[in-house]
Amino acid sequence: MLKTEYPIFLASKSPRRSEILRNAGFEFQLLDQNFDENIPLNMTPETIPLFLSNAKLHSLAVNVANKIVICADTVVILSNGSIGKPQDVDEAVLMLNQLSNSTHRVLTGVSIGTPKGFVEFVDTTIVTFKKLDKWEIDFYIENYKPFDKAGSYGVQDFIGMIGITHLDGSFYNVMGLPIHKVYKALQPFILK
Repeated sequence: MLKTEYPIFLASKSPRRSEILRNAGFEFQLLDQNFDENIPLNMTPETIPLFLSNAKLHSLAVNVANKIVICADTVVILSNGSIGKPQDVDEAVLMLNQLSNSTHRVLTGVSIGTPKGFVEFVDTTIVTFKKLDKWEIDFYIENYKPFDKAGSYGVQDFIGMIGITHLDGSFYNVMGLPIHKVYKALQPFILK
């Protein structure tokens, strides 16, 4: 594992973000956070992920004098509107039908608090889905329960494997954490 000058804390309940950060070689601890994702009504979809990741970081009120804290939030944007996480099966079906045979954007905002200051950025990936059959959507929802995923899908799951025909940008951004940019932000703290 990579050794860092300060301990890293990931403030996320996403098992995918943990998996990405761990697979990139970082040791970290999870930081418990309960955050109410209230978005101002006048906010454009493109500004939501960074707004939420910054709000999560500041809501923790954690002293970052001797630690690194990472917060992130991902949104799916289709036709200039954002698609969140589905509340139930019907909403998941609706979302996947909207994404079927179309192209959308996945934006992840990342906010990192460090002893040397704050780093924030947004990464964008453009994703194109084939026309999804009804049985593929039903099978996916029944077997993968995508209720904790923006847009109701995981790029690494069945529907991503069989449905995505083109991806322009970072695969890991769609999975929930643009690790190439996180690594660049953490690079100054890696002990060589």
